Amino acid sequence: MRLDTWLWAVRFFPSRTRATAACRAGKVRLNGTAAKASVLIKIGDTLTWKDSLRDREVKVVTLLPRRVGAPEAATAYIDASPEIPPKQERAAVPLRDKGTGRPEKKERRDLDRLRGFQK
Repeated sequence: MRLDTWLWAVRFFPSRTRATAACRAGKVRLNGTAAKASVLIKIGDTLTWKDSLRDREVKVVTLLPRRVGAPEAATAYIDASPEIPPKQERAAVPLRDKGTGRPEKKERRDLDRLRGFQK
């Protein structure tokens, strides 16, 4: 089965076009090496790529000929990816506590300096 078709069928990518683009860009690795979209995968292969939140590592358990529902798709692979980091750790700029309102002038200037907008 083609790599891009399997990635789309198990719902890792919203369209086959996006799965193909990720493979063409060299983002998807098959058993540690960059893989083209047309490469044939088999049961037991390990796939790795960078998701928007984390690095994904998946082992192929079942080959699906077509796109299926999410519960059935989850049985087609073993996910060995690390946990998603908490939102506070993912933020490039520190988040404000809820209910504290808008930043004051000094806080806004500090945030601008942190983001690189001001000296």
